[in-house]
Amino acid sequence: MSEERPTPDAAQEETAEEVRAADADAWAQACAEDLAAEKARRRAQYGTPPGSAAEELRKLVDAVADKLSGLQSPLFGAVASGTAQQMVNQVVQQAKAAVEPVLERNPDVFDHLAAAGSELLAAYRSAVEAQERRWTTQDTGPRDEGTGPGERIDLD
Repeated sequence: MSEERPTPDAAQEETAEEVRAADADAWAQACAEDLAAEKARRRAQYGTPPGSAAEELRKLVDAVADKLSGLQSPLFGAVASGTAQQMVNQVVQQAKAAVEPVLERNPDVFDHLAAAGSELLAAYRSAVEAQERRWTTQDTGPRDEGTGPGERIDLD
């Protein structure tokens, strides 16, 4: 009959593990509270953050549609104004009908496109800055580095 009794060391190890787990939970909770407070402070200072790229595109389409629908064109005159307004409304509705399904099916695509655009802009900016540095540095030394093997040609 071998019954194993926990040793005092095992009890101390379990207590130490519980203390570490409690410390980790307290740390995670404190970090979460700090993050929530920082988000609330930024929201109060800067307003609501922009949504995803798909949401922003939807807002843009709605704003443009509202603006176009509210335009009164003096070019068409009073008689043709109603017809022109109907055409504008129809075009706006067709544009919304074309954009909405794309936004609903692929909302992450616009986030990826926005990130790719930012990366392309950063690469372009880096290339332009490097070229500007080369243009603005005053290099008085010889232009040919002469790093490769050369052959002397006697012209006489």
